[in-house]
Amino acid sequence: MTENLKTPARYTITAALPYTNGPIHIGHLAGVYVPADIYARYQRLLGKDVAFVCGSDEHGVAISMKAKKEGVTPKDVIDKYHAIIKKSFEDFGISFDNYSRTSAEVHHETASGFFVKLYGQGDFIEETTAQLYDQEANQFLADRFVVGTCPKCGHEEAYGDQCENCGSTLNATDLINPKSTITGAVPTLKETKHWFLPLDRYEDFLKEWILEGHKKDWKPNVYGQCKSWIDDGLKPRAVTRDLDWGIPVPVKGGEGKVLYVWFDAPIGYISSTKEWAAREGKDWEPYWKDENTKLLHFIGKDNIVFHCIIFPSILKAHGDYILPDNVPANEFLNLEGNKLSTSKNWAVWLHEYLDEFPDMQDVLRYTLTANAPETKDNDFTWKDFQARNNNELVAIFGNFINRVVVLTHKYYNGQVPAPGQLSQVDQETLEALSGYPDLISSSIERYRFREASQELMNLARLGNKYLADEEPWKVIKQDEERVKTIMFVALQIATGLAVLSEPFLPFTADKLKQILAMGSSTTETSWAAIGTKDVLLPPDHQINKAELLFRKVEDQEIQAQLDKLEATKKTNEQMNKEVEPQKDTITFDDFSKLDMRVGTIIEAEKMPKAKKLLVLKVDTGLDTRTIVSGIAESFTPEEIVGKKVTVLVNLAPRALRGVESEGMILMTENADGKLVFINPDEDGVDNGFTIN
Repeated sequence: MTENLKTPARYTITAALPYTNGPIHIGHLAGVYVPADIYARYQRLLGKDVAFVCGSDEHGVAISMKAKKEGVTPKDVIDKYHAIIKKSFEDFGISFDNYSRTSAEVHHETASGFFVKLYGQGDFIEETTAQLYDQEANQFLADRFVVGTCPKCGHEEAYGDQCENCGSTLNATDLINPKSTITGAVPTLKETKHWFLPLDRYEDFLKEWILEGHKKDWKPNVYGQCKSWIDDGLKPRAVTRDLDWGIPVPVKGGEGKVLYVWFDAPIGYISSTKEWAAREGKDWEPYWKDENTKLLHFIGKDNIVFHCIIFPSILKAHGDYILPDNVPANEFLNLEGNKLSTSKNWAVWLHEYLDEFPDMQDVLRYTLTANAPETKDNDFTWKDFQARNNNELVAIFGNFINRVVVLTHKYYNGQVPAPGQLSQVDQETLEALSGYPDLISSSIERYRFREASQELMNLARLGNKYLADEEPWKVIKQDEERVKTIMFVALQIATGLAVLSEPFLPFTADKLKQILAMGSSTTETSWAAIGTKDVLLPPDHQINKAELLFRKVEDQEIQAQLDKLEATKKTNEQMNKEVEPQKDTITFDDFSKLDMRVGTIIEAEKMPKAKKLLVLKVDTGLDTRTIVSGIAESFTPEEIVGKKVTVLVNLAPRALRGVESEGMILMTENADGKLVFINPDEDGVDNGFTIN
């Protein structure tokens, strides 16, 4: 069962369904949608029959959680974020043939049909098990409604289905010290009936299909995670849940239960294909049931098990569906050194990026591709974004195109000149150009999109080097005929860039084709044509005026983004600060024993060899006493001399580093987390006054 070696009749390309509990951020783009789009666009350029499908995942527990948090209905949540996500994808140039949603009728029918067929075939087992139950909320707790300590790594905020710290897949009942995210209560166990998919029945099939059939062609992270799961022994997985949001279980006894989202969501690829085919007047079945179709799932690493073990087992049980040829899952993208987080707003949101950097979709696409987390987690930084744009897209790609077009208009009024005799350098350059389609194709076909993007940039480098070496602006003074040949060769490279950049930089490719006037039938150039050494842009063809393909990104634009992230970080730090619980109750007599007086700091110096301590002399009105205070990291001695403070004067003396401290200065933290003095009103309040 190796990957389909003959040329497929068609390609079904899926991209992971995004949850509609928030917008799309750069982590989603880098992990799933940009590589999937590159692959789909590339196959279309080769003339292949492609169905590139996706849709909003609208039945996850995350939706219910978001709705409860915002005090709205789940439908309010999905309608809001489905619209934002769909528009963001369209504006960013993700070229789905169909973007659907799992709340659509066609999806409910398709998912229900799957369940009914497998149920009728006896592919499920029915079990009554003890599930976590929130007595205060009066409901069973689905996985994401439970948090607790991960039994595998000890992370204290693991969810009931997965630990996001170590990546382990869990059951809610596995958690140590679980608590409900709805009420915070400690859940109890209560019996409930559910249907399970017995994955252990598919162990032999999965071993043959994955461990023997895909050891060499699947990415190591995908193969390794699958092998670990299979080696650990597969166990039944519930396909239903006690929830009031989702697709109702369509068999007797399923009242009050819905299909578990991991069962329902991948079927969304099939229902999205059905929706597309109905609209386009096509038959959907060959895209899912013909062995000569290549099925590919583009996902993030947190979805490997669902797409490589669970969903294929469902398809195998159904009996008439093809299995994926490959599941090129990426690792995670971090942001400025920290893990992306929707809940903490630590992200670059796509819809906000499109507002703040209009007409710069390709810059983000290129940056995310050039730094894609294909084999390990990678980090997005705004400085790298700026450098990729200014030093590569502007200085290499854009610079070459601008020089070619400007010189063609300057010397030949925008007409492609007829070449003379080709020199050895000309021939070698055109030979190199003809090799790039195969170079880039080889990388894309192996899902090495980073490598492919750099090969594209190498073609732009080839053009820059050729112009710099041949110097047409100098040669024009001595040999006008030679310059015609130089510019002809340079224009062939520009044409090659216009075609080969389309999967990576679709907006730029369109703009470049307009500049080169490549819209007419006489100048239609295919991916394959670039590799034939034929003339790509013929003599006498009229090109249009130069336009800048890219603009520089200025330092202040980058600083604005960094400032926004810094503000987010401070907000998170403040929100994460826990208010200390109330201490044990005291009586009025206990409180009346505290003697707090107004005092003035009259001297202050740092304690030698102590990072945090200042030695203060304080006039309390009763006396002048020494107080050692741990405030040296917040204040210099000079800035606090003369400051009025509140002093607890009857605290028992205590020796600190050999200095006897005779009281305590009362402090607190402000909203920014900085230490501040608890100051008495300074007007008319003398030292020694008692604070009541």
